[in-house]
Amino acid sequence: MNHDRYEDGYVADILKTVKTVAVVGASPNPSRPSHGVMGFLLSKGYHVIPVNPGQAGKTILGRTVYGRLADIPEPVDMIDVFRASEYVDAVIDDALALDPSPKVIWTQLGVRDDAAAGRAEAAGLKVVQDRCPAIEYPRLIGRR
Repeated sequence: MNHDRYEDGYVADILKTVKTVAVVGASPNPSRPSHGVMGFLLSKGYHVIPVNPGQAGKTILGRTVYGRLADIPEPVDMIDVFRASEYVDAVIDDALALDPSPKVIWTQLGVRDDAAAGRAEAAGLKVVQDRCPAIEYPRLIGRR
């Protein structure tokens, strides 16, 4: 898939169908984008699971933080990546090792790795790169 542009329907379908989102790189700092996006997703009814090895066992926005994707005790539909582009490949490795696999890998604004995205897509996952669900949701789904 060409990740320079996404059809609105592709992104909207993802946002309408996923329920459980793991936020990799979640921060307890309210000034960090991951914190704000986590709060936004929670406000829209998503089940959000923060992942951050430095915060494992603590809570962010009332949700228990896990150190790794493999530590999450339930299936996740989407992995929202708040890590630099050079870490996306490792996140994809971790995601593909999950059973069941997530349906979607989403990387935040400025985060992109086309080779890693291709590996995820070859494994049957949908991928959105360099986008923010807190921007796309109001644009495509509405304010609800």
